[in-house]
Amino acid sequence: MNTEETSLELKDAAETKDAEPKDADPPQVASDADATEADVSEADLDQEEQEKQPMTAGEERAADASSAGGEAEKNGSVKLKIPEEAEEEEEVKFTGLSKEELLRVAGTPGWVRTRWALLVVFWLGWLGMLGGAVLIILQAPRCRDLPATSWWNKGPLYQIGNIQVFTDAHNLKGVEQKVDSLSKLKVKGLVVGPIHVAPADEAMSLRFEEISSEAGNLEQFKSLVQAAHKKGINVILDLTPNYQGSSGPWFSNTTVTSVAERLKSALVFWLNEGGVDGVQLSGVERVASVVPSLWTDIRAIVQNQTNERPGKRVLIGVTDRSSAEDVSSLLSSTGVDLLISRVLRPGDMDATERAQLIQHLYSSHNQTKLAWSLGGRAEGHLASLVGPALVKLYHLLLLTLPGTPVFNYGDEIGLMDEDNKFPKMLWDSGKELNGTLQEERNQRLSCRSFFHSLSELRGKERSLLFGDFVVLFNSSSSLAYLRVWDQSERYLAAFNWAEEAALLELRDAALPKQAAVVLSTNSTVMPTDSSVDLTNLRLGPGQAALLRFPYTG
Repeated sequence: MNTEETSLELKDAAETKDAEPKDADPPQVASDADATEADVSEADLDQEEQEKQPMTAGEERAADASSAGGEAEKNGSVKLKIPEEAEEEEEVKFTGLSKEELLRVAGTPGWVRTRWALLVVFWLGWLGMLGGAVLIILQAPRCRDLPATSWWNKGPLYQIGNIQVFTDAHNLKGVEQKVDSLSKLKVKGLVVGPIHVAPADEAMSLRFEEISSEAGNLEQFKSLVQAAHKKGINVILDLTPNYQGSSGPWFSNTTVTSVAERLKSALVFWLNEGGVDGVQLSGVERVASVVPSLWTDIRAIVQNQTNERPGKRVLIGVTDRSSAEDVSSLLSSTGVDLLISRVLRPGDMDATERAQLIQHLYSSHNQTKLAWSLGGRAEGHLASLVGPALVKLYHLLLLTLPGTPVFNYGDEIGLMDEDNKFPKMLWDSGKELNGTLQEERNQRLSCRSFFHSLSELRGKERSLLFGDFVVLFNSSSSLAYLRVWDQSERYLAAFNWAEEAALLELRDAALPKQAAVVLSTNSTVMPTDSSVDLTNLRLGPGQAALLRFPYTG
């Protein structure tokens, strides 16, 4: 080696030494472990990059499978699922007996006897239940068949004898405007008129088929009939011939034959053209006795049902007879559907006599033939006949007796007669009044409310509609009777006409000790729904009450 080469080597070695850090550790030789760790780190970085990339469909399925089976690895560790012993063991399934085995067992004597025993027990049980049901039906009380009734037996009849005084319109149109008000009273029949042309005591001027101009016209009458029918009210026309005269309803005996003959054609007109549901005639005993053949024809025209008008039509007779015997005889001889009489007209008759005549008529005739009123259209109003204090008492009497109650217009509010038998009807305007006028208005409203409640109750309770009538107590001034139908609720009506209080001791095997108050003419003393002792029933002066108790078997 020459000097120049030696100098260069020394120079390179010096530069290499100057370039190295003074404090640096001496270089270490990489081991196999270091190389492995570097590889793992690089693999982790690659895996993180792959996780950031969107997964392919195959990778998603693989991930789902890995999630369902649990994580296989986490943080470099591997999780192994060790199955439980119960899962490792094969489950033993019970398959039951085969068909052949079942047939062999079913045919053994033990199972045959068991099946027959169960079959016998089943049929014995079924027959026992059937026999028990039959026994219950046979021992149960039979329901009574409902009696045959007509529309006039199902509610009160309301008479308007003078059309002009009933409303401010003074004609049939005004009556039509009040049909809704009458419907609220549960009226079933409206008796109109007479309204035909009939100059007083002039038989030759009588025109049955012509309406008096003061009352209205035929179109108004037809419109009234239609409006009433829509509200469930039937219309009866009073065709009493000489209703304005003084010689009697049929003029004289010599004219009865000719008048009755003319009436026959008029009946056909009003029943067909006018659409009426019935006819009312006063003085029927005169026609029936003088011209019986014509009377038979008249009855046939009215009572025979036709195809044009569904439902029966009523023939109502009016008589001035007052004895129970006379009224009973006329009911039988005239053949009318209802007969209005004076049997209940106040006078010298006491409560005992009143009860006797009611009982006589009830026992002699079907109650569907009985009508209860204090008189006909010209007899006056209820309040004038009995006094304002007893109006509610007579409402209760008429609406609970066995038969059809008949009222004059205004009886529901206690209307009083004034100068004549046809006072102007009073309608409530709803305006508040002062002093005496307001007190009178309150009395009218109270009376109307009492009438409405009774009429509504009668229309839906079988015991009041067609129940049996039994007198329980009777004295000179007091009366109590029972209305009973089959298994329906029982109703007991009690009355005291005296001016002092009365004690009614009602003791009967059919009566309970207590009964509930349905209505009372004095609700202050005997409130509605209160309970009273029937063995010690006290009624105040002029008081009446309707009581109720259930059927007990």
